[in-house]
Amino acid sequence: MKRNLSLPLAAFVLAATFAPGPLALAAEDHHHHHGESSAAVQKLQLNAGKKWATDVALRQSMDEINQAMAKSLPLIHKDRFGDSDYAALATTINQKVGYAIEHCKLDVNADAMLHLVIAELMAGTEIMEGKAAGARHDGAVRVKRALESYGKFFQHPNWKVARA
Repeated sequence: MKRNLSLPLAAFVLAATFAPGPLALAAEDHHHHHGESSAAVQKLQLNAGKKWATDVALRQSMDEINQAMAKSLPLIHKDRFGDSDYAALATTINQKVGYAIEHCKLDVNADAMLHLVIAELMAGTEIMEGKAAGARHDGAVRVKRALESYGKFFQHPNWKVARA
């Protein structure tokens, strides 16, 4: 079953942005809106031992986020990345996530797993923007971990997480 993720995922991103514990809320929100089981998914998992299917829009968005991180990581590691640089990187990531939300179509179970990755991306961008507690560098680390999780749990040919 394919469906457009625009409205449910957009609602999820708003909830994840303004509420504590975005990972738990992501799964809860997903199940609530679709009338599925009340047992919330609490961690990323494989699809019966296999990676979850992706589509072109999602792969494009994730590639662009990964490329933005690859350009930024050398300066981040040298501590030569200022607050405005972090804010610009966060804006880029948010735009790419928005594109995925608008154009990505996944089955409902893959969507639930994607919610967890997106929650981590959004949590990272909030820290980079200075909207959440933590050093901006920690936000970049969180985004990088989300990219690593994406590669571990989603089918994306030739996926390699950005390195400094």
